[in-house]
Amino acid sequence: MKTPLPQSLKPFLAVFIAGTLLLTALSHAIVCPAAEIRVDAGRKIGTIRAIHGINGGPICYGGIVNVSQYHKTLGIPLTRIHDANWPARDAVDIHAIFPNFSADTDSPSSYHFAPTDDYLKSILAVGSGVMYRLGESIEHTPRKYYVHKPPDFDQWAKICLGIIRHYNEGWADGFHFNLRYFEIWNEAEIGAAQWNGSSEDYYRLYATAAKAIKTRYPKLLVGGPAAAGLGQLDGDRLTPAPHLRGFVEYCQKQSLPLDFLSWHMYGADPTAPVRATAGLRRVLDEHGFQKTEIHLNEWNYLPNNDWGAVFGRNGARMQKSFEDAGGAQGAAFVACVLLGFQDAPIDMANFYTGDNGCWGLFNVFGVPKKTYHAFRAFKALVDHPARVAVEGGAPGELNAAAGLSTDGRELAIVVSNFKSANQRIELVLQNLPWTGPIASELLLLDQSRNLELIRKEEHHDRTIKIVQDLPAPGVLLIYVRPR
Repeated sequence: MKTPLPQSLKPFLAVFIAGTLLLTALSHAIVCPAAEIRVDAGRKIGTIRAIHGINGGPICYGGIVNVSQYHKTLGIPLTRIHDANWPARDAVDIHAIFPNFSADTDSPSSYHFAPTDDYLKSILAVGSGVMYRLGESIEHTPRKYYVHKPPDFDQWAKICLGIIRHYNEGWADGFHFNLRYFEIWNEAEIGAAQWNGSSEDYYRLYATAAKAIKTRYPKLLVGGPAAAGLGQLDGDRLTPAPHLRGFVEYCQKQSLPLDFLSWHMYGADPTAPVRATAGLRRVLDEHGFQKTEIHLNEWNYLPNNDWGAVFGRNGARMQKSFEDAGGAQGAAFVACVLLGFQDAPIDMANFYTGDNGCWGLFNVFGVPKKTYHAFRAFKALVDHPARVAVEGGAPGELNAAAGLSTDGRELAIVVSNFKSANQRIELVLQNLPWTGPIASELLLLDQSRNLELIRKEEHHDRTIKIVQDLPAPGVLLIYVRPR
């Protein structure tokens, strides 16, 4: 049996309830401040650039795992083949294709192409281009097997020519794949795991191979040095690391071909790759390489910038680092970087990796990680290539970009919250190119969702507002179209 509330207490209860509701509203406003992002669909500012390349083909783990359908979904523009087909080392690398270094480079019998043939076919079959890294995969083993400085640079260059001849001219039962990008070696400056010579030795190898390739195949694009260390970054001003500076200066002094410069960056600041690209562009221009493309062809999220978690041989710590890298935080980082690159002087970025390794977009079984879904959100922008003006947010914290489809019938918007305190997003959409009712769909990537549809709305105004909570880390994809 309920006891009725005395009449004398009812006014106090009403005041208490009103006060509680007010405090709740104020608390929510403080905890979840709103960030306004304005999209002007009537102001086109360029094209969404498909710079979402990867490392590693879709056939993984010795052929047990195949993620080809996922690669097709992402529309990968360029796949770099370094550390190929892990854990097998029977493809791509010079030693795997040309096992007897002193053999005749003009004899098809000196080459073992079959595994690499199949590997390249699997990449081309999903619609991706290929950047062929000429050299050897990294070796973290105590004993180094193949990453040694070649004993004869001229012979090594001839082997490279044989590989190109096979894949582009049909030689030795080969193909006409029309591969365009050829990269010479990888991270020579890191020492024993990749190169046992000096920086000057690497520069000479590059000179020998680059000149041989461009002499025989002048339309191909040759580059390097796949630099592990970029240098000191102050804002967007770059002081290049000694190996990188030496390489650029050597190419300048020797008048060497340098069609693209490749470099690598792992870190926890999503503005760093964008700023570094601007700094690198300035360095190249100052040395006369104004037409040289810039390729960040290894990058990923490194939680807390902690390499010790990766190489410290502590299993639990390593597991946590890679789970974070492939989880919601890594996904928001990936989206922030890809969106930031739309305003950067970069020609291609190859995420490390697109396979099922520790750094990969997929787990060991080929199941997509959250970073895969961040790529999926970016692909939605690529499919809406007419870029329109977006205002609001903060670089590296809350990034946003938007584009219209080619036929102008749909708008796609991607917002990535990497670390912004603004957990409530107010999207204001104006100058939409349609009349009548408008429909929107919101898809969310967060700790519990993988870019899943969370709601649909209908709007009837020319300028519309969409409000959505987006705590960090999180990625939001919005489609807007006539109903």
